[in-house]
Amino acid sequence: MIPVAEPIADIDRELAVLEAELKRLEAEYNMFFAGRLPRPPWETRGRVDAMVKRIDRTHIGNYGTRFRFQTIQTRYATFIDLWDRGLRAREEGRPGPFAQPRPAATAPPKAEQAQQDRIVHVATFSDPLREMDKLRDLYDSLADARRESGQDAIPFHKFAELIKTQVATFKEKGSQEVAFRVALKDGKVAFTARAMRGSTSE
Repeated sequence: MIPVAEPIADIDRELAVLEAELKRLEAEYNMFFAGRLPRPPWETRGRVDAMVKRIDRTHIGNYGTRFRFQTIQTRYATFIDLWDRGLRAREEGRPGPFAQPRPAATAPPKAEQAQQDRIVHVATFSDPLREMDKLRDLYDSLADARRESGQDAIPFHKFAELIKTQVATFKEKGSQEVAFRVALKDGKVAFTARAMRGSTSE
């Protein structure tokens, strides 16, 4: 079936509604995993899913509008994967990406603390949106390290935006690949980025 084109103004209105519904869905899932909702927000998710599929079947001639929708669609797919992994982890009795942080323990002796200092994860990126598996692994490692140090995990979409911005910044300085490192030192999380392949940017 040939997609039916709609006026740009109508599509923009629909995208604004979709963005608002996706934000609501994200908030409801966060409340569910925090124990403030008795069950996952299936109704809101079904509504968002139907909107995404309907707009996806619509012909969008304007490049900017099409890019905006593709960005929302990618973000929604990323959230769905994250939420479903969280649900599976809960069903299997594992901590998962939404596990609540444990209370911070009293500081261990220095010798013991030194043994706990370690590099947790290292990953390199040239195009984060095309390397989503590596991005999720890096996020999980950072979230686990933050929980271990008594800190809350940051939302995945904010983390993904940070990585994308950092890679773009390094590329402007001439580096085609950026390495990100998650480490624990003195009971604190150190998250750093540096240029690869001979760039002097730090």
